[in-house]
Amino acid sequence: MIISRVKGTRDFSPEEMRKWRYVENIIRKIFERYGYEEILTPTFEYLELFLKKSGDEIIQHAYVFEDKSGRKLILRPEETTPAIRFYVSGLRNRPHPLRLYYIVNCFRYEEPQAGRYREFWQAGVEIIGTNSPEAVAELIILANNVLEDLGLKNYEIRIGNIKLLKNILKEYDEKFQNKILRLIDKKEFDKLKSFKLKNEDELFRIINFKGDKNDLINICNDEDFINLLDYLDDASVKYKIDLSIARGLDYYSGIVFEIHSKKLGAQKQICGGGVYSLGELFGFDIKACGFAFGLDRLLLALEKENRLKNIGNEDKRFLIFIFDKKYFRKAIEIAKIVRRYFRCEIEIMRKKIKRALEYAINKNIDFLIILGEEIERDVILIKDLKRNIQKEIHINNLEDFLKNL
Repeated sequence: MIISRVKGTRDFSPEEMRKWRYVENIIRKIFERYGYEEILTPTFEYLELFLKKSGDEIIQHAYVFEDKSGRKLILRPEETTPAIRFYVSGLRNRPHPLRLYYIVNCFRYEEPQAGRYREFWQAGVEIIGTNSPEAVAELIILANNVLEDLGLKNYEIRIGNIKLLKNILKEYDEKFQNKILRLIDKKEFDKLKSFKLKNEDELFRIINFKGDKNDLINICNDEDFINLLDYLDDASVKYKIDLSIARGLDYYSGIVFEIHSKKLGAQKQICGGGVYSLGELFGFDIKACGFAFGLDRLLLALEKENRLKNIGNEDKRFLIFIFDKKYFRKAIEIAKIVRRYFRCEIEIMRKKIKRALEYAINKNIDFLIILGEEIERDVILIKDLKRNIQKEIHINNLEDFLKNL
């Protein structure tokens, strides 16, 4: 019997992993160039960490379980809350602001769709110590920088302000506010109208806002919001004001933003973040903001734009073939030299030369190093499989040959 993988999870082939690591390495490099330092938190946390501020829907779709001692635990559904927990318990005394980043897997029990899985990956950053418009501007510029370096073209940065929506709903308690905000986040406006809210006309005027920065001044006196847009204009970052962005997590409290890929369908969001408040979980105020890329959707968007073609095939590849097993020790010695510069495999299944060539071609190997009787006088045969050229080289000259490729 073959046991299949769990629904909503994936196996990654070597080709897929090359693309994945390529994208991850670019993200990591840019995060670190902006001064962010990597952290890693446990895959599971105490359930109570998420109960108050992550939102009812997140908890409903979380993987919750009891351990053998009866403690209620949760597989992390997102990484911002654990990052703040780690900050409070272990990083609070470091110089501020703290710039932290992570690349982790998260878990939600949702119906799988294109770009949505039950195990998914986030690459995110948190700025702890400030939620100023300068900090939010840095986040958006950073996210835009990542997408530019990855070569993504068809995306749109959308910026909103949850504080404007909460101000209109201030007569209602927090639980009801969050319920309304989730409807706005899902664009379920018909359900929203059924509540017959006070100030409903004003709420829909905000949600349906279609203007630019100059028009925004007429309905919003939030100086931080205007300053942020000025900073983005100065940085030549293109954006669209979208005051219907409410985000799906209850801890967002101010400026929020999302990045949508124009090449994806309903699941088009590839990045989201903004200003949030989690300090009340720990008994004191913590100013913070951050964002996370959904790596699964980001890779899908890059694939749609054909940005990951031939990734991982740039490096030269070698295969060492031995005519007799007595040359295996020599093959190890030669492979050690080649691996200083390029990828190198040794043929270990004792194939005939014809089968070894077939294997090399299927693996897109560039050079075949053949160890025959010539190795007795320290000579090897190197066959260029792309150009169908071969030559003899003395082992002493191998390194020079590799340097000149």
